[in-house]
Amino acid sequence: MTTEQLARRRQEMFHALRVSGLLFLGFAFITQQVLTRGWLYELDHYILNLKNPQFEGFAGHILIALDDLGLRWLTATILLISSAIIGWRFKSFRPFNLSLLAVLSLNLVVGATKLIIGRTKPRLYIDVLQAGGMSYPSGHASNALLSWGLLAYLIYRYTNRAPFQGLKLYPIVGLITATVVVVSLIRNTHWFSDLLGGVFIGGALLVAIIAVDRFVPSEKQPS
Repeated sequence: MTTEQLARRRQEMFHALRVSGLLFLGFAFITQQVLTRGWLYELDHYILNLKNPQFEGFAGHILIALDDLGLRWLTATILLISSAIIGWRFKSFRPFNLSLLAVLSLNLVVGATKLIIGRTKPRLYIDVLQAGGMSYPSGHASNALLSWGLLAYLIYRYTNRAPFQGLKLYPIVGLITATVVVVSLIRNTHWFSDLLGGVFIGGALLVAIIAVDRFVPSEKQPS
């Protein structure tokens, strides 16, 4: 790896750390709003009181299937299997190691926050903290962004050669994450701030893992 390539990786690492820090600050602000019942709390209850459309039968099953795009075991399984295949193709443990780091860090950070906050679900029409609830932050939203986002990043890094020249799937990741957020609101499975917090913490962890990848050089990674 040339000096120029190392310098570029280091620059990308510092940029990723700055972005990750900003996203963590955003998550901290949303958490503060939840704990102090700020304006995001008021927005949560305004959205809850809107007349949400009811979907039953086939339409209801479609909504559940879309919501499952953020399901923890599904996203983790797809990410780990896909990263193992990429790693086998390029004879490198890096893709799988990064994916395992993502799964473990997400479960640790999001899981611990859920237990500490203990917020109840909106479908109960009761908004109470430290009540044994697991609503904040949304695991579905954070899973969707982190898992699909890291998979898109790995595909981009390991297809950075002709004829693909880095296949960019980030718009699809954004669409999947937005879909999970909207469906969760329709189904009343999360407060809006739960979903927003999930997006911010999922994004922060994703970019932090990218920073780790950029920090450690690899001769087997195409870029």
